[in-house]
Amino acid sequence: MTPPTDPTHPAETPAAAAARLTGHPAAEQRRLSGALTEVALDGGQSVVVKRADAPGAARAEAAGLRWLAESGTVRVPAVRGHDRRWLVIDRVPQGAPTARAAVRFGRDLAALHACGAPAFGAPPPDGTEDAYIGLAPMRNVSGDDWPRWYAEHRVLPYVRRAVDDATVCPAEADVVERACARLPELAGPAEPPARLHGDLWNGNVLWGADGQAWLIDPAAHGGHRETDLAMLHLFGCPHLDDVLDGYQEASPLADGWRTRVGVHQLFPLLVHAVLFGRGYAEQAVAVARAALTH
Repeated sequence: MTPPTDPTHPAETPAAAAARLTGHPAAEQRRLSGALTEVALDGGQSVVVKRADAPGAARAEAAGLRWLAESGTVRVPAVRGHDRRWLVIDRVPQGAPTARAAVRFGRDLAALHACGAPAFGAPPPDGTEDAYIGLAPMRNVSGDDWPRWYAEHRVLPYVRRAVDDATVCPAEADVVERACARLPELAGPAEPPARLHGDLWNGNVLWGADGQAWLIDPAAHGGHRETDLAMLHLFGCPHLDDVLDGYQEASPLADGWRTRVGVHQLFPLLVHAVLFGRGYAEQAVAVARAALTH
């Protein structure tokens, strides 16, 4: 897909965007991936410039980073500027994951969740209703009942799209829909809305050279705290047991949380099915079938 052109800066490079948005001249740039470029600014500061191919994506991500930062809990790179096409954030020098950093990350994540949100689905204060999780659209529509909200605004929209794309067949969609109908009894004790990172897979956890975990690329919103933890389980995380120990020390999870991990993984699995195909669809259907046996 060809990125949208900014009519004000039609052929702008990442380095030029960084200079414009930060007010500091750029010395050099180095491509990190298709959408990410590291830019060294005059004076020695390094930033990462991210090209946003979808309208509103840069604004939504910037709002999410700021909302997480405002909590004073988890570490996130500072936002240096953004517009409709570009997001500029501080570069995080990389280190190696350690058990000590993982325990602290677990405690900090618990503190983030405890900061709360106005409602399930609530976007960051300066965010938007139409946001993104990765490259997939995600609507932040508020609700006060987590099982109903999770079904209507997280799971079922992706089931319908997967059916439309022929990634999930109607019979499989019926399995997921039946699991959603049982969410009130599967969801465990009611909890208040937590302030979520929202896309907490291992690739969005950076282990910094400072010996601490940093979070990037949020799809931040109000949700159930077990959803962030289920995402860490789904795609793996270094020293995950230590992360969980730190979390439980700070804010113990409700009894039976391990049996609910699959329910919380339905959302990211279906997002991945929409983005990446059949393998994730099969996982989602298997998780829904397992939920129906409880």
